[in-house]
Amino acid sequence: MIIDFHTHVKISKKSTFMPDYFDTMIQEASESGLHALALTEHFNTIRFFDIYDYLDEHYSYQDGYYHVHDVRVFPGIEVDVKEGGHILLIADRKTIKWIRKQLDSHVEPEQFMPFDSLMDLIEGMDVLKIGAHPFRESTPLAKNITKQQMKKLDALDLNGKDLYAKGSESCKAELISYADEVNLPVVAGSDTHQFLQYGIVGNDFKKDCTNVEMLKASIKANAYELQIADDLFFRVKAAVLVKKYMKKAIIKEEVSI
Repeated sequence: MIIDFHTHVKISKKSTFMPDYFDTMIQEASESGLHALALTEHFNTIRFFDIYDYLDEHYSYQDGYYHVHDVRVFPGIEVDVKEGGHILLIADRKTIKWIRKQLDSHVEPEQFMPFDSLMDLIEGMDVLKIGAHPFRESTPLAKNITKQQMKKLDALDLNGKDLYAKGSESCKAELISYADEVNLPVVAGSDTHQFLQYGIVGNDFKKDCTNVEMLKASIKANAYELQIADDLFFRVKAAVLVKKYMKKAIIKEEVSI
């Protein structure tokens, strides 16, 4: 089972959820070779629950995932923490919806929940916790929280956008060196908002996984292999450009309406 642990299905935080765009994204994910993905939409995107309302209405949910166009879509969320950094949380749909509701009063930057408070909020729950792009210049989680705090997570994110921006080898080496220091595994996520980016990275699991408990067990057992596409640079650059003009077109359309 090949899975991407960091994906988005909205073109941006400020754009509305578009069902046709979502369906296209998932179909393209399948065609790129993915069997599963974690839908880690930003917690402070507008109308967050529109996504899950649509999923609940149109697709079956079994075990711990939605079955969408032959792709397993595991519920998730990307949360900003006060210190500066993002955390990917992946769980069953009930838990993800509950987490989002608890963050209602923390959506603005000055109100972001501290890292330790977020960990306390989900303590005891079956949640896969991943430190997103720990060395990204704008949100360097690894520099903003302690190594002891970082050990509360289950894994770190080898991020497709960062591999593009920093260069694959140097970015990967920096993250793996740090991961060894905090004794955490590394999993890959494309961080895509645009379908061209699917397949630039992946995690090839030796066992089929149908819920978060199985995903966590496989990660802990190191029963998977990281994948990085040879054409990552070209595909991310193309996705960035397409996303830029799509956002302009959406804004223009909304203004005209």
